[in-house]
Amino acid sequence: MDNQNNTNVSTTEDLNHILQARMDKYNELVQKGKNPFLITKYDVTNHTKEIKDSFSLFENKDVSVAGRLMLKRIMGKASFCNISDRDGNIQAYVARDEIGEDQYSDFKKFDIGDIIGIKGFVFKTKTGEISIHAKEVILLSKSLQVLPEKFHGMTDTDLRYRQRYIDLIMNEEVKDTFKKRSKIIKVIRDFLEERDFMEVETPMLVHNAGGANARPFETHFNALDEDIKLRISLELYLKRLIVGGFEKVYEIGRVFRNEGTDTRHNPEFTLLELYQAYTDYNGMMELTESLYKRVCEKVCGSLNIKYGDIELDFSKPFEKMSMKEALNKYAQIDFNDIHSDEEAFQLAKKYEIEFDEKRHKKGDILSLLFDKYVEDKLVQPTFIIDHPIEVSPLTKKKSDDENYVERFELYILGREMANAYSELNDPLDQRERFEAQEKLKALGDEEANEIDEDFLNALMIGMPPTGGIGYGIDRMVMLFTNSQAIRDVLLFPTMKLEKLS
Repeated sequence: MDNQNNTNVSTTEDLNHILQARMDKYNELVQKGKNPFLITKYDVTNHTKEIKDSFSLFENKDVSVAGRLMLKRIMGKASFCNISDRDGNIQAYVARDEIGEDQYSDFKKFDIGDIIGIKGFVFKTKTGEISIHAKEVILLSKSLQVLPEKFHGMTDTDLRYRQRYIDLIMNEEVKDTFKKRSKIIKVIRDFLEERDFMEVETPMLVHNAGGANARPFETHFNALDEDIKLRISLELYLKRLIVGGFEKVYEIGRVFRNEGTDTRHNPEFTLLELYQAYTDYNGMMELTESLYKRVCEKVCGSLNIKYGDIELDFSKPFEKMSMKEALNKYAQIDFNDIHSDEEAFQLAKKYEIEFDEKRHKKGDILSLLFDKYVEDKLVQPTFIIDHPIEVSPLTKKKSDDENYVERFELYILGREMANAYSELNDPLDQRERFEAQEKLKALGDEEANEIDEDFLNALMIGMPPTGGIGYGIDRMVMLFTNSQAIRDVLLFPTMKLEKLS
C-alpha cells in the first residue's frame, strides 16, 4: 500500500528535493498538453457539508465537487483520497476500472495541496463513511509548494498571521472563526435595517482626523500637493449627514490609529458607528443591549456563552452605574469628596496615578483612576455612564452637573466594547471644546483633536438632538468566537515586514 499524507520535511535539502519533484510533475503535464493552469472553470454542483448533512437526499445521486487534496492512499487498482472545500471535507473512492487507466495514472501523481475536481455518485463505505465513488478525477490547479505536515498543523503563531491562506487550509477552527465574523456583520446589518437605519460611506482620507483621541497616520496627496491623514473615526462626517436630514445612519468601515499592537489593538481595525436623530444616550443603551443580545443568540445559539473559563450571561438586563459609582464600588474611592483639581492631584499621587498638571484636570484623574482600578473588574455586560467632560469633547453636558456628560461605555470581560454619547449639537460649546483640545495639542498631546471649521459650520446650520455610538467590530468578534487576541479575528493583521525565505 502506498500511503501519502502531508509531507514531513526535515531539512532544507529534503524540501528542495520535494519542490523540484513537484515542478518536474508540472513540466511533464505541460509536455503532455495537460497544463492545469489553462483550465478556466469547473462545474461544481454541491459542497461537501451539504452532501454529508443530507446524505439521504444524495445517496446514489451524481455530484460534482472540487477542493484541495488533503490525503491520498494508493492501493493498487483502487485508492482513497480526501478533499477539502469551503465547508468541510469528504472522502472519495477512486478505482482504475471506473475512471480509466490514463486518468488513474495521472491521479497517482497528484500531490497533497493540489486542487482537484471529482465527479461521481454518493455512497457509504462498509465502515459507514459518506464518500463519493469517482467517475472522473481532474487536476484543476497544481500546488508547487509544500503544506505543513497534517497532524502537527501550522502552529507557528507569527507564520499563521503572515500566511493566513495556509492557516485557513490547515486549521478548520480558524476558517470557522471568519465565517462567524461574516455572520456577525450580517446580523448587525439586518438588525439595523429592521430599525430603519441607512448604511453610508464616508471618506478615509481626511484633512482633519477628528472624532476620537488617537494619533493619526499621515501621508501626502501628490496631485493636490497637500498633507492629509487617514481617518481615526467615522463620527464627524456621519454627524454632517444628520445635519443634512438623514435621521438614522451608520457605517461599518476601517479606521486607522498610529499606535502599538497588543492582544486588543491593531493599527487598522473595523468600526461600526451609528447616529440617530431625536434620541439620546439612553436610546443608545437600549439599542446596544438589544443588538448584543441579538448577535449572541443568532451566532452562538444561546444568551449564555463561555469565553475561556468565564461564563457570560446576556439574558439579564445589563448593569448600569456611573463612573464615580463604579470607582466607589470596586476600589472604595469616593470621588464625590473631590471638589478641585488640586484635591484630585493629591488623590492621584496617593493611588500612584501618573498625570501631568499642565494638561490634566479633575475629570482626567477620575478617568485615570477608573482605568487602573475598575476597568478589568467589569466582566459581565456593564454600562458605565456619565463621564467627566474633560475626556468627552464631543458630548452633551448633563443638565444637573456641567462637569459631567451624557456618555456611556459598555464593558464586557474588562474591555471597552462600545462608546456612546448624547451628541453635542451646540456649535458655540463645541468650538470652546475644540479650542481646549488645541491647547492640549500645543502642550504635546498627540491624540488631542483639532478645530474642524467645516464641522462647526454644519453645527451652525443646526443638528437635531442626536444619540451616537461606536462599536469595535473586532472586539465583538473576539467575544463571540472565544478568541483571545485581535489578530485571531483579523484575516490579515498588521505585521512588521518580513521577506519570505
